Amino acid sequence: MTRAKKPIPGVVYRPEAESAFYVERGVLTQETLVSALDDVIKRHGDRVAISEIGLTCTYRELDDVTDRVAGALLRLGLQPLDRAVFQLANTKELILSYIACLKAGLIPICTLAAHRKHEIGYLARHAGARAHFVDGDVEKFDFINFAREIRAEVPSMTHIVAMRPGSTANTENLHSFEDLAASIDRAEARVLIGRVERDPWQVAIFQLSGGTTGVPKIIPRFHNEYLYSIRAMTRYIGFDETIVAYTPSPLLHNAPMICYWGPALFSGGEIAVTPSLEPDVIGALLAARRPNWICAPPPILLRMKAAGVLDRLSFDNVKAFSVPGGVPAIEKLTGARAVPLFGMTEGLICYGHPDDPREALVETVGRPVSEFDQIRLLQPGTEEACAEGEIGELVSKGPNVIHGYYDAEDRNKEAFTSDMFYRTGDLCGFKTIVGKRYLTFEGRLKDVVSRGGEKINCMEVETVASGHPKIGSIAIVPMPDPAYDERACAFVILVPGASDLTIAELGAFLERAGMAKFKWPERIEIVSDFPMTSSGKVSKPLLKQMIAAKIKAEAAACTSAQAEAART
Repeated sequence: MTRAKKPIPGVVYRPEAESAFYVERGVLTQETLVSALDDVIKRHGDRVAISEIGLTCTYRELDDVTDRVAGALLRLGLQPLDRAVFQLANTKELILSYIACLKAGLIPICTLAAHRKHEIGYLARHAGARAHFVDGDVEKFDFINFAREIRAEVPSMTHIVAMRPGSTANTENLHSFEDLAASIDRAEARVLIGRVERDPWQVAIFQLSGGTTGVPKIIPRFHNEYLYSIRAMTRYIGFDETIVAYTPSPLLHNAPMICYWGPALFSGGEIAVTPSLEPDVIGALLAARRPNWICAPPPILLRMKAAGVLDRLSFDNVKAFSVPGGVPAIEKLTGARAVPLFGMTEGLICYGHPDDPREALVETVGRPVSEFDQIRLLQPGTEEACAEGEIGELVSKGPNVIHGYYDAEDRNKEAFTSDMFYRTGDLCGFKTIVGKRYLTFEGRLKDVVSRGGEKINCMEVETVASGHPKIGSIAIVPMPDPAYDERACAFVILVPGASDLTIAELGAFLERAGMAKFKWPERIEIVSDFPMTSSGKVSKPLLKQMIAAKIKAEAAACTSAQAEAART
């Protein structure tokens, strides 16, 4: 069997001939994420699976809790293949809820805690979600009331499941995660779980794209191909049950699942978790659990350095820090080896290896972790191959690369070549080092800002921001930033009569529109017009050059002023 037993309308499945090719070579198996985890639990039941500060959960305990929650979800009336919006901070409950949904056959939609009505409303409606998993004890934002607001606008959204909700649980289809776990006997839960049909060719989760047009697109990822991606990563680096993985990045992002805690979970290793991004909290966990595979974004490491936390830690046990870029900077901060990571939620993952030559770790983004990944460089916007040594648009195809976004026929026509290679929108090159071919990242074709690893779709923000009464026209581009790599800069042409527009004004407007805060522009440049291309379009490359040059000039002026002050 190489196809889904019950195809979901709107999901683009892998062609059967291609599936058979990978089955014959042992790449894609007849396993699901659930069956593979069952094997891990049998072998490593007493090992620590999840740790927080002062708390551990073994694989046996994980199995018990997730069985009972899965059974309780099914007893509520949720059905296999129902979709569930996940909007949770990094806690052990996030991982337990995710596994419980897999056991119940539900499909998690991996949104961010930072998303608001603009994103969650659309995604829940588009996917026909029936449940919303939220945190119930966040001081700065009432997620439970937010979930109620979403439910009022999305008729399919029947149930809210809250972590630590206090006294408001179990009313109006609001359920406490803890109460669900306690509400059912495990034997009864396992009977209900046993009725769920396991299909390795079916959708396991709905991931989200960074987005280049509109709000993020839904990316279906399947049981056996997701399992293969995790195992390929595990083999590439050489993980086993001794791995202790940690990242403060959102755990339901594709990279953490494939590259950090996924390999730990399916190797019988440990997933270290902090619910807070405070330097002292992260430092306490690192000291207590001693993770040996870490991905910590530069802004967080810089805050830890400024707070004196990094100086109190030793990373002598760390196999490597995994970083999207800037290997030397991370090594200088931590004193540990770092390896580059490059990839996309649509499938391709490239990595540097700790044993790679220094030149490869510093100057490239590594190599594909799967030997079956195919990558090519094309002349941008064409299907014409680049000449040797040329930079071009990266396209990819392989056992873990999608064949289409969910229910997005028009986007799918643009996203693939005629022979079904996925157009990444990234400009890349090849570099051969000691006989091995590595990939270099040279920029993006996509209209996005990569803020500390979070992709901000410029058009999405422009569409909403253009409704501000002072904005006549707006163009958002990335500007360089030492901590976040990029931040969003908005070039604005004001309406007649308006004299100024502040960051605070625009932020307040976007907040009222329900847009996630990390997407808000962090600098505004008022201009009288935009540079244009020969075809009459706004030239964003020129705008990027303008703001980069201005920031560079400001930095030089600041340095000169400081030097003059020192002299006087």
